[in-house]
Amino acid sequence: MVLRRTNTASDLQSPGRLAELLDREAYLADEGLATAAFLALRMGRPLFLEGEAGVGKTELARTLAAVLDAPLIRLQCYEGLDGSQVLYDWDFARQLLHLKAAEAGGVTDAARLEGEVYDRRFLIARPLLRALETQPCVLLIDEIDRADVEFEAILLEVLSDFAISIPELGTVRARTPPVVVLTSNRTREVHDALKRRCLYHWLEHPSFEREVAILLRRLPECSATLAEQVAAAARRLREADLVKPPGIAETLDWTEALLTLGARELDPALAAATLGALLKHREDHEAVLAGGFPGASRG
Repeated sequence: MVLRRTNTASDLQSPGRLAELLDREAYLADEGLATAAFLALRMGRPLFLEGEAGVGKTELARTLAAVLDAPLIRLQCYEGLDGSQVLYDWDFARQLLHLKAAEAGGVTDAARLEGEVYDRRFLIARPLLRALETQPCVLLIDEIDRADVEFEAILLEVLSDFAISIPELGTVRARTPPVVVLTSNRTREVHDALKRRCLYHWLEHPSFEREVAILLRRLPECSATLAEQVAAAARRLREADLVKPPGIAETLDWTEALLTLGARELDPALAAATLGALLKHREDHEAVLAGGFPGASRG
């Protein structure tokens, strides 16, 4: 049996080396993204990724976890997220059962009981605390722009000191800080105080050549002709006035749908039939179908 060697940040001697390792996991990073990720790993700083939905922000975190052979801990942000959902919470049901059992056993020492119910075994670790206690790991804080502004304050202590203060137990501090990736679709601006703690990178839609390469890498059964036609169509749609232009995630879904139907080339009828894999708004469907599908071969 051949054991897989675990990569660490210190093993990565250059952005090019990181790009090679990402490529082995079928993630094709350009020079700018590979450099930003390399610096975040070597400097021990969180990486803040902004860009349109579907350009590969979340996938980068997943792929980094694969490259480092480390668990991925994902915190999906949403409106109303609070500390008990991201830091820790006490298991009140188990604490109550413990108190009842102690009472049945004749224990009456209040100080002893209080110390027992606030023991670590009754603490439920939420994503941020789990990330500090798991070495190594990759912590993905996904779509932070969907959370309330107040949630950002919770992250400041964690990302500054990689520590969480628990009044009943003290401070939990990571021996080895997790690799942290934050993503944002920029539905709102994230506060500068949080961004200052991070390295920043904006992810663009891939170039035509890179998108073709991604399609061929992720879907080996795809022909070069189909990959080029799909990438050309996606490129033209991103230049159109659509509610939600397709990202690389959608072009991958669309190509897979076309391949499932046995397509070797893109024709208007098949493109229209599979449009739901590419565009997710009715208005975009109507606009594209009314104007003729871009990039389809008519030959």
